[in-house]
Amino acid sequence: MHTEVELASTDGNPREDDGGVFAGLTEPQARAVRHTEGPLLVLAGPGSGKTRVITRRIAHLVQCGIPPWQILALTFTNKAAAEMRERVLHLLGEGGAARGLTVTTFHALCARLLRRWAEVANLPGLKPDFAIFDSADQLSLMKKTIEGLNLSTGNWPPRSVLSRISEAKNDLQDAETFAARHHDFAGRTVAKIYQAYQKALRTAGGVDFDDLLVLTARMLRENAAVREACRERWQYLLIDEYQDTNRAQFVIASLLAGEGQQGRPPNICVVGDPDQSIYGWRGADITNILDFEKAFPGAEVIALGENFRSTQKIINAADAMIRRNTRRKHKTLFTSNPPGEKIDAVSCRDEHHEAQIVLEWFRARRAEGLAWKDMAVFYRTNALSRVVEDELRNAGVPYVVARGTAYFQREEIKNAVAYLRVVANPADDVSLDRVINTPARGIGDTSLDKLRNVAAIRGVPLADVLRSLESNGAAALGVELTARAQNAIGKFIRTLDDWRDVAKPSPFMGAAAQGQYETGALAELVERVIRESGLEAMYKAGKTESDEERLANLAELVTSAREFEETFDPGADPVLTDPRSAAAGTHAPPTNVLTMLHAYLERVTLVADADSVDPAQGAVTLMTLHAAKGLEFGAVAMVGLEERVLPHARVAEMPDQLEEERRLCFVGITRAMQRLLVTDARYRSFRGVPERQIASRFLAELPADLVSHSDQSDEFGGDDNLHRSAWDKPSATIESTRRAHKAPQARIGGRALAEGVLVRHPQFGIGRVEAVTGGQGARARIRFRDVGVKTLVLEYARLELIDEG
Repeated sequence: MHTEVELASTDGNPREDDGGVFAGLTEPQARAVRHTEGPLLVLAGPGSGKTRVITRRIAHLVQCGIPPWQILALTFTNKAAAEMRERVLHLLGEGGAARGLTVTTFHALCARLLRRWAEVANLPGLKPDFAIFDSADQLSLMKKTIEGLNLSTGNWPPRSVLSRISEAKNDLQDAETFAARHHDFAGRTVAKIYQAYQKALRTAGGVDFDDLLVLTARMLRENAAVREACRERWQYLLIDEYQDTNRAQFVIASLLAGEGQQGRPPNICVVGDPDQSIYGWRGADITNILDFEKAFPGAEVIALGENFRSTQKIINAADAMIRRNTRRKHKTLFTSNPPGEKIDAVSCRDEHHEAQIVLEWFRARRAEGLAWKDMAVFYRTNALSRVVEDELRNAGVPYVVARGTAYFQREEIKNAVAYLRVVANPADDVSLDRVINTPARGIGDTSLDKLRNVAAIRGVPLADVLRSLESNGAAALGVELTARAQNAIGKFIRTLDDWRDVAKPSPFMGAAAQGQYETGALAELVERVIRESGLEAMYKAGKTESDEERLANLAELVTSAREFEETFDPGADPVLTDPRSAAAGTHAPPTNVLTMLHAYLERVTLVADADSVDPAQGAVTLMTLHAAKGLEFGAVAMVGLEERVLPHARVAEMPDQLEEERRLCFVGITRAMQRLLVTDARYRSFRGVPERQIASRFLAELPADLVSHSDQSDEFGGDDNLHRSAWDKPSATIESTRRAHKAPQARIGGRALAEGVLVRHPQFGIGRVEAVTGGQGARARIRFRDVGVKTLVLEYARLELIDEG
């Protein structure tokens, strides 16, 4: 059962009053927006306007009298959260109608809840000033952990072990539970590493990304007071991209939603699409969305099947392919957009030919008036981008590669953020290790190793040992250090303490409030740290172009902090707003810099890969299919549609994972708005060795009447004009490219290799050349006397010409 507030006109068309909340919505969209009470599942196909539905639904709730601080909207990237919040503000106006509304990511919410409630919930080893370890920090700590157990990082690769532990955490298995479930040698060893890693994290006062979810789920499950306080605060829960949630996130959502208020069903609305569930490899559980009605009985289901993005041919092809999956919820995709062009499918000779085809296809799209920024190349793995990059670069075509959070991974930014993290949490040994000698201060590795050893023996953070050294001297620690090292460490600790004094303690860390926070104080602290740490002077001394760029990036960090202050809403922050105060409409302002610093560091640490993609750049975008989710481009080229590539070799014969690979292909296809090119190569090099490829089964699943196929893979004179696509008819450049590929330019030892020539191969013996293709990746078809016909790549064939004269 649910309650609807009737705002639609009697003729069934959405009205455009009420601040435009229903303006331009389709009937299913309007139903989803109008639904206000009880559980709701919105099945949102690609390009169906799901963000519009979520933001309109939030605005509608507020217009119906729901206090904004009772609404919690969760998504997966900061970028999506910011866009959602901006749209809601636009609908409700800037006059404060949305004050207190919480729109954030799962990880950011968990970080704030843990900071607010950690001590109350009595989570072992967790203090409110915990640091969040990013991927690089986790890897560094894991490496030290493995080595500290006298294990080989060769036998126990840190990344692989982290992945195994992450899987356990996503399944809500702590170290003890994992150990109890694994009795083989590998399992016992990983369990031992898991336990040591968690101990090292807590000693450093840190948590990793998975801990944020696991600890929050545990806190909500075990502490009734925290659970009820959160439910009282947030009585309306909305979750975007629900198909990407893992078990821990499902538990958190269920515990927050609870049984509803005063015996009513829980007000949880989830939006997602099982057909776009592509993150199983990192813990996403498709059953969360498939079994939503079981988890929340009485849930209403509304399907959004109309696509507003792509042409009819693209949508029909994608729909036909994804219908082959069995683990899905039925919905029909359709669009009122024009039919559009057929999908261009080209079978290429190799990856170099494939890159040339992509280039010429893009040039054709450019000639039609499409901007470079409206074009993208998608691939299954990053390794496939290199040849395409080379081709675009050599042709002078601007491009960018979306490989994650480039800005916050730059050396100078990592250094500055590490300093800030030590200010926020002096126990953060990983960050302290990074900056204690950056810039160099005359503290040698030998001295640091002695002090680290003292910290390890005493079971305390390194900062405590450094502070003891400053107060009591080296003798009190039982170590010998040079006077220079002691002086340098003393100066370093005094500088850190000065910054910490400026920041002041948070009132939620046991100290009294220190007065009203003044906007600009965080940016001033960031600027001071960059200057007084010596980072600014170090890069100024370099005087190279790259050093100037680093200085500009550090200046941008100050700007980033200032922008964060300007947009920060204390009413939406559970650390600064007690749930009962929020219910009464009162909000505590931030009281000091440290409070803001913790919030800011969470923001920059929890940036996701998709946040770095800027479609507004005037360049072709290259990215993996996983990174492409949620984006759209006028023209898309998908390369590498071959067996063992897409679908990936690891999952090709596993039904569940094969379905996820099909969903990944579906996501790629449905990013294209107007034109789509899909390619496969007859040969592709792996580890430098060309291997014969088989076209992906997904290509065969696209309806033939929606595809224009061009087979250009026959290096021995096959019919390139077979099923020629419209895009290659007038292009002299493409024709010249083909002629160049077909020209028999292959040579051995300076002599031309032509049809009829006799050759000797070290393994196959003597044979006669029947056909040759030149150019990049030249090959020859040779009939050998003893082994028959072989096709060889000349670069690796080690052929010897035989003079028959």
